[in-house]
Amino acid sequence: MKTVNKAIGVFDSGVGGLTVVREILRQLPDENIIYFGDTARVPYGTKSAKLIRKYAFQDAGFLISRDIKLLIVACNTVSAIGLEKLTQEVSVPIVDVIEPACRAAVGATENKKIGVIGTKATILSGIYPKMINKFDPAIEVISKACPLFVPLVEEGWLDEEVTKLTAQRYLRELRGQIDTLIPGCTHYPLLKSVIEHELEKKIVVIDSAGVVAIRVKKLLKEMGLLTHSPNKSWHKYFVSDDPESFRKTAMSFLGEETSVVKEIDIEEY
Repeated sequence: MKTVNKAIGVFDSGVGGLTVVREILRQLPDENIIYFGDTARVPYGTKSAKLIRKYAFQDAGFLISRDIKLLIVACNTVSAIGLEKLTQEVSVPIVDVIEPACRAAVGATENKKIGVIGTKATILSGIYPKMINKFDPAIEVISKACPLFVPLVEEGWLDEEVTKLTAQRYLRELRGQIDTLIPGCTHYPLLKSVIEHELEKKIVVIDSAGVVAIRVKKLLKEMGLLTHSPNKSWHKYFVSDDPESFRKTAMSFLGEETSVVKEIDIEEY
């Protein structure tokens, strides 16, 4: 297969990375995609750094074995904890979700107060304040771990009362304090309407998936790897558990037929 026609590989701990896939489909419709969701081991954000790095190498290893041309780490926890080591070991270009989102947030804030929500591991890593202050040291970053958001999304409870109450409890200390918010987990954009409602004041919610897709497009163009094919692009989906549940979520969210979702043993990679 010609290098330009090779697929973009995307991985996440579960269904959250589909937010990135949706933007790739919208902005780069000619590109082939292979997605892996580690549904057997979700969430990553409550795991130790050692275990997160192990999972990251296995997830990347599976996608590399499928001969991809570029890897998207669509998991903030892995981007925060395991990206540096992964970049050193992986042979294809890597795009993470943190740096593009930080750049966008710095450009959007007017009161220089940015909120970041994420898993416990992501927030404890301190990667977002570090990255944001590298771009602008004057910005105040208010971080909040929201660990229950991931299981709520995985359960499909996007607009349930329990989700609204959870958001109310997590976000009350951010209300009225910030003008820009980074949802520091690819699961969180699926709760965008609930999050915006709880923050009350009109704020800019950074579309991490959108800016990642822009970054991917720019990088592929620079490397001469953009696909311009007369043939219809193909998209393959793999999970480590419960393919039928993932298939239903993917079909609903992506608006395309994802009739084949294959289950793999990720421990082999």
